[in-house]
Amino acid sequence: MIIKKIISVLEGIADPSLQEHYDNAGLLTGNAAWDCTGIICTLDVTEDVVNEAVEKKCNLIVAHHPIIFGSLKKINGKNYVERIIITAIKNDVAIYAIHTNLDNVMAGVNGKIASLLNLQKQTILAEKENTLKKLYTFVPSNRAEEVRFAIFEAGAGQIGNYSECSFNTDGKGTFKAGVKTNPYVGNRGQKHSEAETRVEIVFPAFLQNKVVEAMKAAHPYEEVAYDIITLANNHPGTGAGIVGELPEPMLADEFLTLLKRVFKVPVVRHTTMLHRSVKKVALCGGAGSFLIYKALEAGADVFVTADMKYHEFFDTDGRMMIADIGHYESEQFTIDLLKEVLEQKFPTFAVLKTGVNTNPVHYF
Repeated sequence: MIIKKIISVLEGIADPSLQEHYDNAGLLTGNAAWDCTGIICTLDVTEDVVNEAVEKKCNLIVAHHPIIFGSLKKINGKNYVERIIITAIKNDVAIYAIHTNLDNVMAGVNGKIASLLNLQKQTILAEKENTLKKLYTFVPSNRAEEVRFAIFEAGAGQIGNYSECSFNTDGKGTFKAGVKTNPYVGNRGQKHSEAETRVEIVFPAFLQNKVVEAMKAAHPYEEVAYDIITLANNHPGTGAGIVGELPEPMLADEFLTLLKRVFKVPVVRHTTMLHRSVKKVALCGGAGSFLIYKALEAGADVFVTADMKYHEFFDTDGRMMIADIGHYESEQFTIDLLKEVLEQKFPTFAVLKTGVNTNPVHYF
């Protein structure tokens, strides 16, 4: 098993192109061509986690938070980031981070939180822009079904709960093959008309390379005519936060008790409890204050997140309860998510959860 194969699985659920501009997800140390001896899944990379990986003979750490976030101008061990990088490199430990790209997919960090709260009717809270494209290609009509199938297999044609969606228009294509060509139909040097089908299919922007490669591989022409446009529509499964509904309404204090039990927190910082019951829940693992107004627009009764500043608690103006459960606490189950994804793909391979509690915050 090489590390590149493991990375391919991770990027299959959360493509690197979905990370935010400030982020630094990806392979931070090591070489993708290395043979993998084992995987440690963690939320954060600390010195203890790297030492744990060395002790357990795992040369790949898969983390949510990137240990290298800003620029590193020197690596001489003067701070914990530099010490971790030095230790990882000395021991040939690869570190891979899957951060905001995992935040921006339905089946990612927030989907895991939503499932723990048993939320129904889940949708993305703030859809990411420029995430949907459309492919137009022109195929001999007798080969259109074959090309469509290849494009669908690459992940295109999904609209909501409908798959294999396309629009097809029959027409006539013309061309004259050059001297150095090997035309599928027609003859060199002669103008040719061919019954063709214009195939239109939407796809998530991050799948563009895969979709185009699949189309070209299935297309009979040696020169494939196609167009790709970016749509104003957003991909409904890509973006920040999730909003959904509890199976049954709960009183506000009952819901806070549920949060304390599920996320194992001794205390929840929250705004005034609303007199009405809690039914619609918005959530965002980690620092989510940037989604307060999106949660209000969605009509949420409560917004579950972390790292709220004092003045941000005023922003709901009594229209919604904010529940701050802590950064580590909100994202702790990302470790389970990563382990589940990798074990499902590599059931006989060593995929471990870190035994190190990396939470830097303690309660007394």
